[in-house]
Order: sequence, then C-alpha cells, then structure tokens
Amino acid sequence: MNPDLSRLQPYPFQRLAALFKDLQPPAQLTPINLSIGEPKHPAPAFIKQALIDHLDGLSVYPATLGSEDLRKSITAWLERRYALPPLDPIAQVFPVNGSREALFAFAQAVVDRSRPGARVVMPNPFYQIYEGAALLAGATPEFINLLPQNAYRMELEQVPDSVWQSTHLLYVCSPNNPTGALLTLTDWQRLFELSDRHGFVIASDECYSEIYFDETAPPLGGLEAAQRLGRSGYRRLVSFGSLSKRSNVPGMRSGYVAGDAAVLKSFLLYRTYHGSAMNPAVQAASRVAWGDEEHVRDNRRLYRQKFDAVTRILREVVEVNMPSGAFYLWLKTPIDDTEFARRLYQTYNLTVLPGSYLARDARGVNPGRGFVRVALVPPPEPCIEAAHRLANFFKQLA
Repeated sequence: MNPDLSRLQPYPFQRLAALFKDLQPPAQLTPINLSIGEPKHPAPAFIKQALIDHLDGLSVYPATLGSEDLRKSITAWLERRYALPPLDPIAQVFPVNGSREALFAFAQAVVDRSRPGARVVMPNPFYQIYEGAALLAGATPEFINLLPQNAYRMELEQVPDSVWQSTHLLYVCSPNNPTGALLTLTDWQRLFELSDRHGFVIASDECYSEIYFDETAPPLGGLEAAQRLGRSGYRRLVSFGSLSKRSNVPGMRSGYVAGDAAVLKSFLLYRTYHGSAMNPAVQAASRVAWGDEEHVRDNRRLYRQKFDAVTRILREVVEVNMPSGAFYLWLKTPIDDTEFARRLYQTYNLTVLPGSYLARDARGVNPGRGFVRVALVPPPEPCIEAAHRLANFFKQLA
C-alpha cells in the first residue's frame, strides 16, 4: 500500500463521531446539526429539470475537457462576475467534478517529485483536503496560522524564506472556511510577488465566492485580482469554483478550474488519465445554472436573513460578527472547544464542530482551539432554534 496513506489524519467528522459516541442527547429536543457545511436550501427546479431533460447523455462517454457549451457558459460567468477580458474557453477554463476533487488532484499534478523536500503551504485552520492532497503528493504541509488578533489574514511572514524556496503549491481560500475572512487586493499583490520570486503555483479555492451579504461588494477573486494588477495570462494561478454552495446542488459535483493555460494543460493531462470526466447530464444542468443569477441572489437573501436573526440572538451572550463571506460563524468558546461541543450536544442535542479539528499545531499553537464552527445551512427555523439553544448554553457557562 502507498505508505503516504498512513500520514493522513482522521477527517473532522470521524473525530466528532468518536467524541459523541458515549453520549445520549435529550430525546425531547429535535436534533439540529450545524457541523457540516452542506447546503440545505432546495435545489432550483430549473436545474433539476435540465438534468432530467438530458438523461440521454448517459449513453455516451463524456470528454474530460467537457462540452463546448459548458465551457462557454462557465467562461461567460467568470467574465461577468469578475469583469475579466475574454478568456479562452479551451485553454483557460474547464469543468471539474466539484472543487473538492479538483483541489486534491491539483496537488498530484503540480508537486514535482524530482525535487526533494517539496512543501505545500496552506492556511490554518483549513479545509482538510489541502493537507491530504499535499501528503499524498509526497510533500510536507506548511501552515500559516489565521489569528483573531490580526483579523484572520494570511501573515505570509510566518513562513521563512527557506520554506518558500521549496514551496511548490500554495492553497488560499477566500471567503475563508471557517473564518469568513477575505483576501484583499494588497494580500493578492503580496502573494503574486512571492509566487514570482519562488516559482510556486497558487490554488485559489473560491467555492464560497457567491455567499456574501453586501450585494454591492462581492468578494474579490484571484483572477480578478491578477487582472487588476496587470498580470496577463494569470501566470501560476488557478482558481477553483463550484455550484454546490452557489446553486445548492452539492450532489451534482460540478465546478470549474480557470487560470494559467500552461498549468491547466498539465492538469488536464493528469485528469485525462485519472478518468475525471463530468456526467453529460450534469454538464447540461451546470450550463444553465451558470447562466442564471436570480436563484443565486435569492440564495444569498435567505442566508442574510438567517445570519441577521442568529447573530441578533447570540450577540446578547457572546461576541459575534457577520462573516465577510461563506455560511459559517466562528465562535470563541469559554471552555475547551471539544468539551464545549460535547456538552452542547449532550445538553441541547445541537451539533457544532470543534475548531481544533480543523487546524494543526503550528508554531506552538493550534489556531482553531477555543473556537467552534457553526454552519447556518438548515432552513431559518432550525437555525433560529439552534441560536436560542446556543445562547442558553453560553449563559450556563458564564
């Protein structure tokens, strides 16, 4: 067996199940699970209908590059959303089976095993796929701690030059999971300068790009930042987007990669051998999803209503702020985060995710310790009920 498999750590939800295994929550309280970032809003009817209307596509093998119609639809959306000049829908954009699959596979294609000591840098806390991808590519993960005293920004100076020199890949996530923080244009400029100096590729995870709360200020994307900074061709930059959160279709496993044509050419070669072609019916449904914004605005409106109601309730007992993007609250706990999650579940049948499960010890600290991630993904009523239970629990701990 691949020895690198032994380097993988248990997934956060495996650890959560172990944490709760001996607990019996109160049966009179309806269980509410706010631990998993799985969208629960209904999938739009027009997307489901497009899927049904194109089931005859199941009779043909799909191309890894995807259909021309889908590539053009994604390309047009990127150009509209980020005010980009025309992209090449063959060389600079192609569909993937969800951003998770692509983020993992990307490291396998980018990390150069002929150069010993490869590093992959990522934020901490982080989406665990980044770490697993680095380990199974034969690289060593390196972490940048996201800390509340610095508004959870990526302090690039935490990583010494000796590590940047051996870095092959940098993962960034904006809006960030779990903190909700955004990368600014200044942040991007510093990232590009480091990439130019040391030659590493930047993977920009933007799966939460369409979950934000100010309609006049959509989050800045990596391609947009590159364009505004005059970086033609998006050199050493690839952005990853998804319909899962934007359009509430996580089961479709539909997303895209876009950016540096040279990097994507190699990534496409890897994916051709990997067998990562998207189902033709899913391609057809994805094409119409990328072409419509009304359902996306409705989706944001619903999240905004939930966040307004929940933060209003919690603000009476704990410091809480609206995230800049994504659908998580990142709450500081008055006791150990794992004990907080255990007691909350046992007392109120409410599940949240300990922040320490989303992070690693780095430079003497686990930056997720003392926090919990709360995913406001269910409908409004369960989220509001969960907020009341959380508020009561915080009061008990005061």
